[in-house]
Amino acid sequence: MTDNPARKIVILGALSAMAVQSARRFAAEGASFTLVARDTALLEREAQDLGARGAARVDIVAADLTDTADADGLLRQAAGKMGGLDTVLLFYGVLGDQARAETDADHAGTIIAVNYSSAAHWVLAAARILEQMDAPAGRVLLTASSVAGDRGRRSNYVYGSAKAGLSVLMQGLAHKWAAMPNAPRAVNLRLGFVDTPMTADVEKTAKPLWATPERIALIVERCVKRPGPPTVYAPWFWRWVMVLIRLMPSPVFNKVNL
Repeated sequence: MTDNPARKIVILGALSAMAVQSARRFAAEGASFTLVARDTALLEREAQDLGARGAARVDIVAADLTDTADADGLLRQAAGKMGGLDTVLLFYGVLGDQARAETDADHAGTIIAVNYSSAAHWVLAAARILEQMDAPAGRVLLTASSVAGDRGRRSNYVYGSAKAGLSVLMQGLAHKWAAMPNAPRAVNLRLGFVDTPMTADVEKTAKPLWATPERIALIVERCVKRPGPPTVYAPWFWRWVMVLIRLMPSPVFNKVNL
């Protein structure tokens, strides 16, 4: 499937496994990129790879995304270099340790700051700029959230609460844009288990429920190119898994070790 003209994409958290696989799909169509992450050497290597795969232009920005003081400035600069901006993908996050977060306030603060506070700043900055852009390919803001935000569970409720906040923010933005003519689209992925370095220490007992970064990249590509719902469970079956979990009565839910 082709997308004409080629997209101009900012990726926040560009070195995550899902971001890397998603970028490769758009690179093959001649997209331009601004990659944002902390590690300069890895960003340079990723830029070279995307160039070899067909990317029209790849700029890199080494930055700690929890520093949001100049979020608008970074995005505007990226748009200036690429000659526009039509797609912002937000992939970064940290799983954290729930047990530690219950006794270590700094650790809990880091989980919340990375997964919600900073992400919210970048979402709002991207929204301001995308609303001002004239993009024939259609403007899209896509975030990677989690099914952990659908219902608080004892195993990860600090992480889940931050992702819930991000999901509600994106729902609200999608609601706002739905009432505006020629507005961008907001898409929030609610991810289930994905086999990435972030989940390397998680025991993978239910392997059929685990997705690869490549499978998620296919979903990202489809969501960017095709108008669809603002909330997308990835893979699809998590929608129905979470329906069951949300509807489970508390007396039953409390007996389940999740």
